[in-house]
Formats: sequence, C-alpha cells, structure tokens
Amino acid sequence: MTQSVSVLPVSHPAPVHPSSVSPPLRKAQPAQPTRLRLAVRAFGRDKAALVSLTVLLLVGMAALFAPLLAPHDPLVGDASQRLAPPLTPGHILGVDGQGRDILSRLLYGGRYSLGVAIVPVLLAFPLALAVGLFAGAGRTRLGSAMMRALDAVFAFPIVLLALAIAAVIGGGMSNVMLAIFITLIPYMARVAYTAAVQESGKEYIEAARCQGASNAHILFRELLPNVMSPLVVYATANCGLMIVVGAGLSFLGVGIQPPTPDWGVMTADGNQVLLEGYAHVATVPGLAILLAAVAFNLLGDGLRDALDPRKQTS
Repeated sequence: MTQSVSVLPVSHPAPVHPSSVSPPLRKAQPAQPTRLRLAVRAFGRDKAALVSLTVLLLVGMAALFAPLLAPHDPLVGDASQRLAPPLTPGHILGVDGQGRDILSRLLYGGRYSLGVAIVPVLLAFPLALAVGLFAGAGRTRLGSAMMRALDAVFAFPIVLLALAIAAVIGGGMSNVMLAIFITLIPYMARVAYTAAVQESGKEYIEAARCQGASNAHILFRELLPNVMSPLVVYATANCGLMIVVGAGLSFLGVGIQPPTPDWGVMTADGNQVLLEGYAHVATVPGLAILLAAVAFNLLGDGLRDALDPRKQTS
C-alpha cells in the first residue's frame, strides 16, 4: 500500500528594493563655532585684557555718574582745607591748592579726559577706514596720491603735530578733540591701507574673483572685515596714547583750560605745589592717566591676540 506524500510549495522572500532600506543613522556633527565666537573665547582667556576692560568700564561708569558719586562740587573750594593730605575726613584723596576736593575733580575729570581720547578716535575711524580701503584695494592714481599726501604728516611727531594744531585753533575741549582728530587720520589711514594691500594679494580674494564675485562684494564682504581687525586694535591702543596727548596739551596750557577738572589741568595745578611737599595734588591725576593709558594698551593687545586666527582655538 503506498502513501501519498504532499509536498508544500517553498515560498521565497520577496526582493527588497534598495530605496526601501533606511540608511544607518549618522551621528550629528557639532556646529563649527563662528569666527566671532572664537575671538570671544580667545579674548576670555587673556586675563590682562579682561582686567583692563573691567578697569575701563569702572572708570567710564564713575565718570558717567560723577554727579551722583562726587562728594563735593569740583569747582568750589574751601580755603580752610587747602592742600589737605589724603585720608582727611571728608576728602579721601586730599584737597588741591584751591581748596577743591581732588576725588570730586577726578571723577568729573574722567568725562573730559576719556572724551578727548575716545571721541576723536571714533570719528577718525570710519574716515581712515574708507581712505585706506579705497587706496589699498583700488590701486588707483587718486588713492596713491592721497596716501602720499598723508605720508607727509609722518615727518612730524604725533604729539608735536597735535600741539601745533591746538596752538593755532586755540584751547577748549572741542578744539583739542579737533586737533587730535586731524592728527589721527593719517596714522589710522596708513594702518588700513597696509592691511588692504596685504589682504588684496591673498588667495581667498583671487578665489572670489574666479567665482565671478563683483568688486563691491570683494570690497565689502571679503576685504572689509579683514581690514577692520587691525584697525580696531590700533584704534583701541591709540585711545591710551590720546589720553596722554590730551592731558599733555592741557598741562602745557593749550588744551582744556582751568578751572575745568581735566586730569591734565589737575596735574598742572599740582605741579605748582609739588616742590612744597604736596605731591598728592599732582600724583593722583597722574596715576589716573597712567592707569587708563595702560588699560587701553593692554586691551588693544588682547584684541590683537583674539582677532588673530592662529590663536583662536575651539
């Protein structure tokens, strides 16, 4: 007797189309930090620059809120307290030869000294940037002639040139700022011009031209950010020098005139009683000038390192 064996059909799996297979998940790559973020991180690692920035902010805030912080009127003196030494009750930094509180005059004087240094630099910055960028990137005869004319100014030291201009146009805060503004333009324009010439010959500019970028795109999107960096550093460091120049003009009598509580005027007043043994009258404003100038210089060094791509690490 034979038994019939049923054979079941073998089912083959359906072919899988490659498009239906989901690709393996890839690990998300972290976003690359921007150039600004790298610069901020680099600046944050510079302790001297951070301390300098803090000092300048405190000095600026003290000058801004001088009417609230000053214990006395900076222009009114008390003859009975004349030349009182520091730590005198009511006069922590002493009293000058006119009986005026030195601390009050120092706070108000920060307005004039910082204003004389910062405002001309801010006004000269865009003009010098435009002149240097136009002359360095365009390489035209007009640009070359402009730079040759500005080069003639380098025959005079910056302090002597500012002194000569201030002596011609007269004293006062506005005239001092005008003299410093005129003096700064050639030096800042030269920095922008040198940076523009150096950047114009680099490969990324040639690459942009090969890709069909317009002259305006190359000028404002490629060159401008790289030319501004050294100019910002130079302008910041120059603020410290301009504080010294402004105080020097006031000390020589061709800048801000007394009884305005400018740090240079205060130093000149203290110089008259220095040999009498009252050194604090000139020392206190002199230290304020030194502190602000050094802080601006250290801040400029910090910005230089922060904007240097070789020192920017993620």
